[in-house]
Amino acid sequence: MYARHGLSIRVSRAQARSCGFISSHVRSIHVDGRNRLSAFWTPTESRKANATTQDDSHDLLQRAGFLRQAHSGIFHLLPLGLRVQEKVEKLIDKHMQSLGASKVSLSSLSSEELWRKSGRLEGRDSEFLRLQDRKGAKYLLSPTHEEEITTIVANAVKSHKDLPLRLYQVSRKYRDEARPRQGLLRGREFLMKDLYTFDVTDQQARGTYEQVRNAYKAFLDELRLPYLVANADSGNMGGDLSHEYHFVSDRGEDNVIHCTKCDYSINEELYIGAFERSMVAPLWNQISESINGGEEIEKVHFDQHGMISGPCQSAVFTTKDRKRRIQVVTPRDGGAINIYAVKALVPDLDTSVAASGNSSSDISDDLILVVDQRLALQVGASRLAALSSDPSAPHPEIIYSRASILTLPISTTPCPTCRSQSLKVSKAIEIGHTFHLGTRYSEPLSAQVLNAENKLVSVSMGCHGIGVSRLIGAAASLLFDDKGLNWPLLIAPFSVVIVPGPQAQVEDVGSVHDALVQQDPGHMDAVVDDRERSLGWKLKDADLVGYPFIIVLGKAWSERREVEVQCRRLGVKETVGLLDLGSKLDGYSKQL
Repeated sequence: MYARHGLSIRVSRAQARSCGFISSHVRSIHVDGRNRLSAFWTPTESRKANATTQDDSHDLLQRAGFLRQAHSGIFHLLPLGLRVQEKVEKLIDKHMQSLGASKVSLSSLSSEELWRKSGRLEGRDSEFLRLQDRKGAKYLLSPTHEEEITTIVANAVKSHKDLPLRLYQVSRKYRDEARPRQGLLRGREFLMKDLYTFDVTDQQARGTYEQVRNAYKAFLDELRLPYLVANADSGNMGGDLSHEYHFVSDRGEDNVIHCTKCDYSINEELYIGAFERSMVAPLWNQISESINGGEEIEKVHFDQHGMISGPCQSAVFTTKDRKRRIQVVTPRDGGAINIYAVKALVPDLDTSVAASGNSSSDISDDLILVVDQRLALQVGASRLAALSSDPSAPHPEIIYSRASILTLPISTTPCPTCRSQSLKVSKAIEIGHTFHLGTRYSEPLSAQVLNAENKLVSVSMGCHGIGVSRLIGAAASLLFDDKGLNWPLLIAPFSVVIVPGPQAQVEDVGSVHDALVQQDPGHMDAVVDDRERSLGWKLKDADLVGYPFIIVLGKAWSERREVEVQCRRLGVKETVGLLDLGSKLDGYSKQL
């Protein structure tokens, strides 16, 4: 009976459903101690029928109900996404506590004055999200917490007996990203783990740094995803020692140069190949003046704009003030131009502007010519100078790379460490960074202690980050396929989903769930899909979400009391008896 505007109307349940009073799929919540999708909000979405492009991992995270985008670079995590985040945090807690670190939670608001005192406020205005209270006090939403944590420690720690100290947090960070992109990989608000370490001496701090590096490697080993650890630039963080931690991915924005035979690995921004005279001979015929049947084939020469032309690789860049052009010339097949090697020779080079060609409309009369040493030797430095001797032609400033080469490695480039020709350039996604800071923050913020000799010294610090949001986005991007996401076992929202067919009884599903949990209580995190949907819909939804294992109670269950185990990553689909289910999943888990 339904009452509206004082009238009572008696209708059947079928009539009510047909009239829209009752949905044909009424959501019910059943709580019995088992994980059930009926009690878990998973707003998955079907792929648009008119979609013309393949979903990327960010699209899949939204379609599978892990998150929703609020604004550019800002995302809300939904229950599935939050489960993944909590599992990542749990793993982080495990490895941070193995270092003896204590967990803290610092405010997202930070005083501008502290950042001014540390010297980091100026020059980063564009990255800060700032605000001001009613009394005029200025704050910013912290992109990181070195200033705040150093101030806390400076006020609380006065003796070397209180050190070493290791503090970490997992908290929201903020950055006014100019161009948010790739979903969680580059947002304006993000979750990050930051560990801060404090030691009495620099030597002790460097020892701590190595312990942190080992903890990071152990953390990444547990995820079982391909990663690289690369020597890196400390940037505006300060210090003289840092490493980046990357997932290897074709979708990455970073380039990591690494050796497949030894542990040499370095960020592209730091890589500058060393010049060796043996490099010249293989390229001689390619660059130098050649004679074939008495006819000159091609020469390296200056054109009317004062720029080098001929059988060489060339690109034009600009200085930051846009007043000078920089032409870079390297051997034609010597590898892609390494803009960071060029910047080491011309510090004013603007790396944010892409290289252009040699068209005359791009040419400035004020030109810097940067010549790869291999090319300079092959055609002769004196000849390069002579080629520009025409008084009527522009006279560029010529810089030779001397001890370095200006290209990224190719297959024949020797590894600087082991000398094998095994260097490789891999696309990668940075998910962590460790820094040895020394006294970069402790000195300006007066974090000092009395050492064993009763002398006042600035503490030696380190800071070590893991981008939790980035890690989630990166992990999603590594393993997805045309059916959906594919989570690493350790951080999947649930490791197993149990999908009952239409003939399965409620008690059957419960017995499978309980048997699985009892056989492998420490590892299998199972959920039952008891929603009122068809078996086909549930299986497609399970693929979209990316559970590592799907257990189906279908025909084999009705006939033989066997379940079907599916694992998309391993290409597995087989029937298993209930008593063997735990051991079978355990065996497959070791292969993931």
